[in-house]
Parts: sequence; structure tokens; C-alpha cells
Amino acid sequence: MMLKAIFWIAVFGTLFSYFIYPLLLQFLPHRYGAKRPHRRLQSDPKVSLIVTAHNEAGRIREKLENCLALDYPELEIIVASDASTDDTDSIVLEYGARGVKLARAEERKGKEHAQLQAIKRATGDILIFSDVATFIPEDALGRMVRYFDDPSVGAVSSEDRFVSRDGSIVGEGAYVRYEMWLRGLESDRAGLVGLSGSFFAARRSVCDEWDIYSPSDFNTALNCARHRLVAVTAPDVLGHYQDVADASKEYQRKIRTIIRGLTALSRHLEVLNPFRFGWFSFQVFGHKLMRWAVPWFQVLLFITSILLAGHGVIYTLALLVQILFYGVVMAGHLKPGLRDRTVFKIPYFFVQVNLAIARATIDFLKGRRMTVWTPSKR
Repeated sequence: MMLKAIFWIAVFGTLFSYFIYPLLLQFLPHRYGAKRPHRRLQSDPKVSLIVTAHNEAGRIREKLENCLALDYPELEIIVASDASTDDTDSIVLEYGARGVKLARAEERKGKEHAQLQAIKRATGDILIFSDVATFIPEDALGRMVRYFDDPSVGAVSSEDRFVSRDGSIVGEGAYVRYEMWLRGLESDRAGLVGLSGSFFAARRSVCDEWDIYSPSDFNTALNCARHRLVAVTAPDVLGHYQDVADASKEYQRKIRTIIRGLTALSRHLEVLNPFRFGWFSFQVFGHKLMRWAVPWFQVLLFITSILLAGHGVIYTLALLVQILFYGVVMAGHLKPGLRDRTVFKIPYFFVQVNLAIARATIDFLKGRRMTVWTPSKR
């Protein structure tokens, strides 16, 4: 009986974050004003656009030209240089006559520390954060700012669009679409638990508590909850990204991202207190904590399925389904060309993500932290 109970706990844990949690979200009531159309504000608030960069001499000109071409009446552009050692800073200074400001972190302490230097210099009512790799459409800032017409909104996230070098959708396409759908569910309830770190906006007051040791996308959502505000997604505001130049480094990027997420949650465990944060705590539990537990539930499920095979049709079937699933993944690993097909691509990506989670969790428990940040080359 104990073994069977463990089996069903493992089934529940494996399925919860990806399937059961979104289903439960759909039964939660929408927050007030979630579906209200956003009007153009009577007066456009001043916006400070903060671009974070570290050794981006090869791309910073293109990014600044993109920023300067944006259609917004009162826009302050600040480049937050994370102690760049190449020509990034000197290139930014060339744009000083066109209003671009440089906020340099003299010591390299990571992305959030560099952003903090820019926040201190920013004069805007709304702060918008972007990475160098992000292409921002011309009318995106105006669309983004309109969401602040709702006084309960503290931060706004763009939606990601990953594009390969030949213009087609890259391997993460299905996963990203799923994440955007899940963000929509969370946005309409207690708010996002994490924004698109490459392109998001926040009220100035939300940025007063800036934890340089936690990812800004999570910390901003948490600060919104502290202020009884919500972070929402903006389906009509897109951030365009190219796939990484070296696909072999994508796995390491995932590990770094997860370690940073684990670090953030460990620093702010109070966010799991439902008496303080209400449904937002449930969303952090379902989206973050339970997702990071999936690889361990997978291992438990496979082991218990082996031990219970022959003790009932459902247990034997569960084992056969897992063997088939991992067989498809192994085939995709041995023959990379198969990953172009959805039936191989999605299982392969799912297992890759969970292997990264498992590795990141082990590294985190060993004391590894990822404060210093190096942008992926795209």
C-alpha cells in the first residue's frame, strides 16, 4: 500500500505544475478589472528605458538605434553597463548628444546591480527594462504604458517571440507558447509570478526595493504583491529575440536561470505565506516550486512503476508509457535530425529542461550561486 501511495504522489507531482495547476487557475475568480480595455492615458507619463549591457560593443549601436526610433513623446534612455571592459561604454557616450545616458557599475556584481545604478539616475514615472538582444517594435512603449491606466497594475511584461536566423520558429516555440498562455491565466488572477526579464515595465514605486541578488523579473513581481498591486502580461506588446548563436550553450543557460530562481525564492520564502500574499502564494507554489520538483517526481515515478509492474494493469501501463517516452527522447538525442518533428521535439525539450532543473538544484544545494550574468550570444 505504501509503494502504491508513493506511486500516486509521484504521478500527482509530475503532472501538477504543467497540467493540474493551470486547470485549477481557470476555476479561480478573475481579479477586478482583468478584462477591462486599456485606454490611452490623459497625459503620457515620462518613461525611463533602461538597457542592461555587459561587453556588448558588437550590438549596442543597433540596440540604441532601435530605442531612439521608438514612438513615445517623453523618453529617457539609460544604458546600465555592468562594468563592461570592451568599447560598450565609449559607444554609448557617442550617443550622449542624442540624449542617451550611461550608468556604469564600476564593479561587476551582476545584472540587477547594474540596473540599480540606472534606477538611481532615472527620472521617469515608469521604468522599462530591456536587454540588448531584444528588438522593440516602434509602438510598443505606448501600448505597454496604457496598462498602467489600471491603478492596480504595478508591472507589465511583454510576451516573448523567439525567431531563428532563417525566420522560422525555434525549438522552444511550443514551450514558449505554453508559457505565454499560462502567464495569461496568472495575469488575470493574482498576477504574474515572473515577468519577461528581457522586456518589462514597472511603476517607479515598485522598484524602490531592488534586491540585486534576485532576478529582477521575479523580484518585480514580488514587489508588486508587497504593494498590493499585480504584474500583468501584455499580449499586444512583443519582444523579439533570435535563437542563441551556440545551441550547445542553451543547457548551461537554463541551469543559470534556474539557480537564480532558486536563489530568489530562498531569499524570499515569505512569498509562500498565503496569509500574507493570498493567491499569489499559490501561484508561486504551483508555477515555481512544484515545477522545480518535477524531475525528482519523475525519478520516483519510474522507480515505483518498475517495482509495481505486474501488480496491476495501470502500473504496467504506466511503466510502458514511460519507457516509450524516454525511448523517443533517446532517439532524438542520438539522431538530432529527428528533433525537427514535434513528436520528438517536445519530449526532448521537456526532458532537457528537467535535467537542467535537477542539475541546477544539486548545484544550488552545494552552494553555487549565479549573481554575475553574461548575456547569451544571439
